[in-house]
Amino acid sequence: MYLTRRTQDFIPTLFNELMNMDTVSYSEPKMNIIENKENYLIQYSVPGLKKEDLKISIDAEGNLVVEMSKKDDHKDDKKENGVRYLRREFTSEQFRNTLVLPDDIHRDLITAKVENGILEVTLPRVTIEEKKALVQNIEVQ
Repeated sequence: MYLTRRTQDFIPTLFNELMNMDTVSYSEPKMNIIENKENYLIQYSVPGLKKEDLKISIDAEGNLVVEMSKKDDHKDDKKENGVRYLRREFTSEQFRNTLVLPDDIHRDLITAKVENGILEVTLPRVTIEEKKALVQNIEVQ
């Protein structure tokens, strides 16, 4: 079974970008998915983000949800020290990615870490012995 991606809401983002109605940028980080016998490893390129900027959860439907948000403080220092922006392109950034998880994942053992601009989410796989233990016989009465 493969990890599959659910896309973000495309039309509102496109509309906001075309109309320049907000200062939130929706950038999609590059992603690698690596598979081996023990686990899946998902890597996101997140330069400049800290663990406080990241939120990883499993939603009610059992999907893996990765959210990232980085806010740029837009303090206008004009009154305090005479500084005035002639052009401001630093904006807040948001990203939300939903992945449909395969059935062979230990959802309770998922781990994540961010280091050197790379977010790594490890999805441990259920072994064959553990799958056999999950099989349950129901007695017919």
